[in-house]
Amino acid sequence: MPELPEVEALADHLRRRAVGHRVERVEVAAISALKTYDPAPDALTGRQVLDAGRHGKFLDVRFEGDLHLVIHLARAGWLHYRESFPSAVPLRPGKGPIALRVRLDDGSGFDLTEAGTQKSLAGYLVTDPGQVPGVARLGPDALDADLATFSARLRSRRGQVKGVLTDQQVLAGVGNAYSDEILHAARLSPFALTNRLTDEQLGTLHDATRRVLGDAVARSVGQRAAELKGEKRSGLKVHARTGLPCPVCGDTIREVSFADSSLQYCPGCQTGGKPLADRRLSRLVR
Repeated sequence: MPELPEVEALADHLRRRAVGHRVERVEVAAISALKTYDPAPDALTGRQVLDAGRHGKFLDVRFEGDLHLVIHLARAGWLHYRESFPSAVPLRPGKGPIALRVRLDDGSGFDLTEAGTQKSLAGYLVTDPGQVPGVARLGPDALDADLATFSARLRSRRGQVKGVLTDQQVLAGVGNAYSDEILHAARLSPFALTNRLTDEQLGTLHDATRRVLGDAVARSVGQRAAELKGEKRSGLKVHARTGLPCPVCGDTIREVSFADSSLQYCPGCQTGGKPLADRRLSRLVR
């Protein structure tokens, strides 16, 4: 799933490439991906792209006339920027991975695509990003929150720190991959309870959050959209590295699996050398 750094990089690419151009045509191939109907997609035709930004993991493309195309890429969605399109033939609804296409006046534009059968990509055409329910519920941005705000938000939700850190209503922008990286950098068990974290641990976690996300943004911004996924993988120390040696201490990276996801961690760095039990089979070791 694209998280804060990748969405920030996509916004940066749109700012550098699309801003200043006018929309020639909007094509919707997957009706289920567009969650709003008023304004209609063709309301963008002829409007200039003014800016691009993000709200947590939501991408926000702003057009003249106070229109925003707010996009949540979900687990398998992506934005592909095209310098030119192979054909002027309009998209056929329901055919292929493309959910929405925006063509610009210089022949370039972007496709929103989604792989797999579980269709969760969502686009909203609104006059105010706050009209998008997911945006309205967001907590403070994880990269911008100061220590006092960060600590208060973490302590506002009692639970395992991995789950609280990825709760978008607590802090916006962190998902499964970067939460694994942040907790590894902070040397915290993913199942440490937020109500038991000391001030010192929260300070370390705050520093790790800013460092991991900041470094990922620095690596990602300026990359082409097609290169971002590879760039993300190259910077990961524990996530998706089960069975490999930890680059910090050399211990073997372990995994805990859930019904539809998994987490990775280093016992040597995070749990005093003790492997965490798979919660599907036995009680967790904290």
